[in-house]
Amino acid sequence: MNSLSKLLSIVENIYDQMKRGEIPEIKLTTRTKQNIEFKESSEVWVYGDKKSVRSAKSVKGAYQLLRMVYVIGFLKEQLSQNRSSTLRELYYISENWGIAKFNEQMESDRLIEDLEILTGLQRESFNVRPEEDGATVFGDIKIREKTRRGERVIHCQDDVGEAGYQIPTNVDNIEFLECNADFVIAIETGGMRDRLVENGFDEDYNAIIVHLKGQPARSTRRLLRRLNTELGLPVVVFTDGDPWSYRIYASVAYGSIKSAHLSEYLATPSAMFVGIRPSDILKYKLPSDKLTDEDIKALNAILSDPRFDSDFWRREIKLQLELGRKSEQQALAKYGLSFVTDVYLPERLTELGILKR
Repeated sequence: MNSLSKLLSIVENIYDQMKRGEIPEIKLTTRTKQNIEFKESSEVWVYGDKKSVRSAKSVKGAYQLLRMVYVIGFLKEQLSQNRSSTLRELYYISENWGIAKFNEQMESDRLIEDLEILTGLQRESFNVRPEEDGATVFGDIKIREKTRRGERVIHCQDDVGEAGYQIPTNVDNIEFLECNADFVIAIETGGMRDRLVENGFDEDYNAIIVHLKGQPARSTRRLLRRLNTELGLPVVVFTDGDPWSYRIYASVAYGSIKSAHLSEYLATPSAMFVGIRPSDILKYKLPSDKLTDEDIKALNAILSDPRFDSDFWRREIKLQLELGRKSEQQALAKYGLSFVTDVYLPERLTELGILKR
């Protein structure tokens, strides 16, 4: 069954229920941290068996089903014409749908996720793509990329600017031709990415530097997984020391809660954390900021998140709550612009066995 057939089967099911005189409904996997479980075979976190019901018995449920039918109608037309749209465009297109229009983009984004779960497909199969993300790769790796104008070969160190090679929406269109790197370091901020490139970290330590650009897009996470599984490169994640940054690491290593249906495709379970730890604030006497009420709430939520159920994370999170402080990657500049590449990262990577003593 192709993408269009799977989408239309959802509408057909709603129609058949109405034809039988029933109030239409659909059952969807519940997308909460209480419904994720560890899958031993693939070592990633996936959704469990809990389901929620979208039913036209309520006004809210009826609106959700109506919007789903409208979206499927739009996607049917888009697929038939072999055209594509961004998530943002889909949201604005709904302005023409009368009472079925979305109130905010979060609603339309979530509905696309619903369709992914119901069909077992990815949004790219519906010709829906995100906005340009801008995440980049820099290092000693040569790739072949398929584009609309044909194929092109790129060395991600020699043939790119200082920012690196921009990761495309569909990473599966990339073929790895040659790689001389020993590991991958995924970095949260652009400023720290620039620091590592300027300091020659990629050359000194045979590293591929990937800029996550905050919470990483699916394409970035897919690339990290491919580099790990296909080339056998260890992946480490370097972030700030706050709850939002820990979640960035979790989305790379464990899979995100909102896209747990794609964890086996996107997550890199062997990815290691080299980011700023609460204990680093004490060890290196780092400049730090006071935790906000939202920070504290997020840290307490992490303590009940099964993805962080380990002695390391419980110890570090509890310490951070006691300290009441958070710190950024750039705080390491207290000791000079080369400290992060000459001391901090080599020490941490040696501890993890990435660099040999």
